[in-house]
Amino acid sequence: MALFTKEYLSHVSIRESGIPSTILRNASVSFSEEKTYDIFLSHSYHDANEIIKIKQIIEDIGFSVYVDWIEDSQLDRGSVNRETTVTLRRRMASCRSLYFVTSESSPQSKWMPWELGYFDGLKHRVAILPVLSEVKKYKAFMENGKVVYIDPSNTYNGQEYLGLYPYVVRDKNTESKEALWIHESENKYIVFDKWLEGKEPYERKQN
Repeated sequence: MALFTKEYLSHVSIRESGIPSTILRNASVSFSEEKTYDIFLSHSYHDANEIIKIKQIIEDIGFSVYVDWIEDSQLDRGSVNRETTVTLRRRMASCRSLYFVTSESSPQSKWMPWELGYFDGLKHRVAILPVLSEVKKYKAFMENGKVVYIDPSNTYNGQEYLGLYPYVVRDKNTESKEALWIHESENKYIVFDKWLEGKEPYERKQN
C-alpha cells in the first residue's frame, strides 16, 4: 500500500485527453447537469498538474471524478461569491464522496475548508487524499520482544481537524487490480467501493 506522493505523480504521464486545453474543450461539450460523480475532488488550483494526474489515475481504476475548473470552467475560484457557492453546492449534491487533497498548497485555498465542512454535513463521506512531498524510510521499534517495522508511506496523521477523517491509499485488491482503500489507521481500512456503500473501515489482523 502507498500514499500519493509528488515523486510518484511526477512519473505519471498525462494522456492527450488530459491536457488542460483538451479537457476544457471536451468538458464544455460533454458536461450534463444531471451527471453524478463518485468523487468531488477538493483541492488547490496551484496543484492543477497533480490534480489532472490524480483524476486520471482514479478514473482508470473505474470511478468518476468531479473537478470544478474542468466541469465548470466558468467558475471564479479566485474570490468567494454567491454564484460559485450555489454551483458548488449543486455539484456536491451530485457527488457520492469528497476527497480533500491536502498538499503544501492547500492552506492557500479559500474554498477547500468550506467544501470539506459542507460536504461532511451533507453526506458524511469525506476522506483525506494526501499528496506528500517526501516519504520517510521504514522505522522500527520493539514490541513484546520483537522488532516491528512500520512503513510511513502507508500512514498519514492529519494535523488539526484533518486527523478526524480517514485517508486514501493506493493498493491492489483481492483480484490483484489497482484499487483505492480508505484507512483510519495502518491496520484499519476498507476498499473504497464498500466505503461508498456506507460500510466503515475495520481492523485487519497482522500476519
